[in-house]
Amino acid sequence: DEPSEWEKTELDQTQVEQRIKEYNSQINSNLFMSLNKDGSYTGFIKVQLKLVRPVSVPATKRGPALQAGRPHTQGVKRRTSFYLPKGTVKHLHILSHTRASEVIDALLRKFTVVDNPRKFALFERSEKDEQVYLRKLGDDEQPLRLRLLAGPSEKVLSFVLKENETGEVNWDAFTLPELHNFLRILQREEEEHVRRLRHRYARCRQKMQEAL
Repeated sequence: DEPSEWEKTELDQTQVEQRIKEYNSQINSNLFMSLNKDGSYTGFIKVQLKLVRPVSVPATKRGPALQAGRPHTQGVKRRTSFYLPKGTVKHLHILSHTRASEVIDALLRKFTVVDNPRKFALFERSEKDEQVYLRKLGDDEQPLRLRLLAGPSEKVLSFVLKENETGEVNWDAFTLPELHNFLRILQREEEEHVRRLRHRYARCRQKMQEAL
């Protein structure tokens, strides 16, 4: 949960300008960072969406291609719930002072998701010594600043949008259609789990009978 030492680094204007030059010289695309006259800077961050629960969009909108084998459930109150495809990635052009909470809002608007933004959290992902580390960003942390400090390497730092896991789910934050959808999904998962268990024990019983 604690930021790394380099994430706590404070840069003066000269250091920011130097870091931007170094960053731009290392990337293999046109997603450059630019220094503004007021001392702020703009640039791109890439966010991978790793959501395991369905999201809701207005029923008049068509969401991204549905994941194969996933249910498409029509809710009431003009909402449609669906699963975002695995591996969905979005580039955002943001300012140095753009906060993590604002990045979440922007991503939800891009996909016309009408769920409460508090249901989601932005995480930083890093790889070190063949281990993967995840840290949830605070609402006021600035992703572009972290991107500049880390450099362009996706192994050193990448961003992931996930469900905001707080230990206990606040079910009151969900609408009635969403709760009904979750109940149906849980029922299907339970039925599938029971089917696999029965199949496993049936095969085991068959092997024993053959041995007898």
